[in-house]
Amino acid sequence: MAPEVAGWVADAFETRVREHEERALSPLAVRSYETRGRERREDACLLRTPFQRDRDRILHSKPFRRLKGKTQVFIDPAGDHYRTRMTHTLETTAIARGVARALRLNEDLAEAIGLGHDMGHPPFGHAGEEALDRCVEERFGRRFRHNEQSFRLARQLNLTHEVCAGILTHTGPQEPETLEGRIVKIVDRVAYINHDIDDAIRYGILSAEQLPRVEIEVLGSRGSERIDRLVHDLVETSEGAGDIRQSDEVGEAMLALRAFMFEHVYLAPPARKEHARAHDAVRRIFEQLVERGDGEDAIVDYLSGMTDRFALEFAAGLA
Repeated sequence: MAPEVAGWVADAFETRVREHEERALSPLAVRSYETRGRERREDACLLRTPFQRDRDRILHSKPFRRLKGKTQVFIDPAGDHYRTRMTHTLETTAIARGVARALRLNEDLAEAIGLGHDMGHPPFGHAGEEALDRCVEERFGRRFRHNEQSFRLARQLNLTHEVCAGILTHTGPQEPETLEGRIVKIVDRVAYINHDIDDAIRYGILSAEQLPRVEIEVLGSRGSERIDRLVHDLVETSEGAGDIRQSDEVGEAMLALRAFMFEHVYLAPPARKEHARAHDAVRRIFEQLVERGDGEDAIVDYLSGMTDRFALEFAAGLA
């Protein structure tokens, strides 16, 4: 690896960033050069903070690029405007950066966590995760969780402790240790609830008139209105609390809308047909990998890394 060429800007970069963060950031924000570091020591980059370097490392990784071929809700849909795991990631990250900026927290840390949070998600959305979890539990007596697989990939990329921890705790019962991580945990839901409504209407299994009236009155009738309401509430409530929180009214409305989506979209009859298709493909691929003698981790890494289309073609080739 060629050494970095030093210069006046590079020599002064860290000092200038430290001074800027002390002036501009909240006392609650993580400072870029006060990271707990990486598992494997590396020389510092002279023109990027550790979290900016993590962001770039994620963007240039194969797991991130494969997100464009993983669906959010509908399996390999016929249409160019449905969300993918990558567009979901970008929407989540954009909202997270905006919230972090408004609260004077570390935008680069929030961005890196947002970009990496779904790197380990298997194909076919949550149906694929459920199927892989079931296969792994039956065969190896362990569980599969996409956040844990994303964490595994983050460690392989040797990302900083704060980014790895934020990725691991973006879902599940464990609370993120940084405020930047807590932002991603909430806005992940803000993003997917709203864009999944849009996709479900486009797919034809939901109409705007079916959305629950009480929650829509609180949050707004259009996706942009709902996101705006949720973001403003999150920022104002968090600023007053010194933590990342939603108001009771808005938080309860968001959770009620999420419950509505599970009943009418995620677990509705059209989705169950998609789930059966996903479960069948994942199980057949899993059994084939076991039969050819692949190890436990190799099976999980390979299958969870597949895109929807690759998995469907792989499964079809087993017929």
